[in-house]
Amino acid sequence: MVDEDPCPEAAAAVPAWRERVRARLAEMLGSPPPAVPLDAEVTDEVDAGDHVRRRILYDVEPTMSVPAYLLVPKDRVDGPPGAAVLAVHGHGPGKEMICGLTGPDDEHYALQLVRLGYVVLAPDLRCFGERQDPQWSPEAHKYDCDWNLIAATMAGAVPLAQNLWDLQRSVDLLCALPLVDPDRIAVAGLSYGATMSLFLAATDDRIGAAIVSGYLSSWRAAHSVPWNMCGSQVLPGQLGRLEHLDVASLVAPRPILVESGTEDPLFPVDAARATVAALRRVYAALGADPDRVEHDVFEGGHRWHGARTEAFLAGPW
Repeated sequence: MVDEDPCPEAAAAVPAWRERVRARLAEMLGSPPPAVPLDAEVTDEVDAGDHVRRRILYDVEPTMSVPAYLLVPKDRVDGPPGAAVLAVHGHGPGKEMICGLTGPDDEHYALQLVRLGYVVLAPDLRCFGERQDPQWSPEAHKYDCDWNLIAATMAGAVPLAQNLWDLQRSVDLLCALPLVDPDRIAVAGLSYGATMSLFLAATDDRIGAAIVSGYLSSWRAAHSVPWNMCGSQVLPGQLGRLEHLDVASLVAPRPILVESGTEDPLFPVDAARATVAALRRVYAALGADPDRVEHDVFEGGHRWHGARTEAFLAGPW
């Protein structure tokens, strides 16, 4: 909650407060670019045993395309429309990791989701995976997304808003797929993927449910942790104007699952507990069931847990 515009204690004041948050967030994100036809094409297909993995490429701007993996369960390849999940990676190799092609098993959440029966779209965000233009060096102590923030700032652009636009166009793609029920699309992500999952659910009502892992706490608690913020996950002037609770309030009344590790050094669990408690009060004030805000606090650090994923997505949304 921000000091200048705190979430009101009086339930009757919550809707107006939330609309002020919505307007403030829209101002900070800026205007999106003009939409272009997706012109999606499948460039490769692999039989991965229990699912099919397709590399797909689609346009989001006149000079920008997104590479992604589309994971389809074998028993849904020719089936009727059903639920889908947009899986958003965090820092690291990009879509390769969460789809199970590299990295530790507990980071393979796109693979977990397709094995639960969901069609899964896993795009590369800007500065990651196939969209990386490596410029990092140990001496520079900068991620590619930090270099990108410098270039974007000079051009008057906001990298978080650019990636948010790409994800909104990814939802457009899912909605257009015959395999997908456009009323049954969820989003899930860890760390930076959780940042983008939260912002996407807050700004796009087509997202029916959200899994936010290793992120939801507060910027006030997290921004001072060394190495914790990169150029892709900040908005100009956000401290004092916008908090995790503010963004999360815009997800209501849709269900949200928050995962927090007790030993997470980046997003402190006590701040996460306080934000989740406040978010439940927001849901109640809006006439929504506060139990639609689930909090999985697990023993461990900054990682995907996944213990409640199946039950959460099987519930109403």
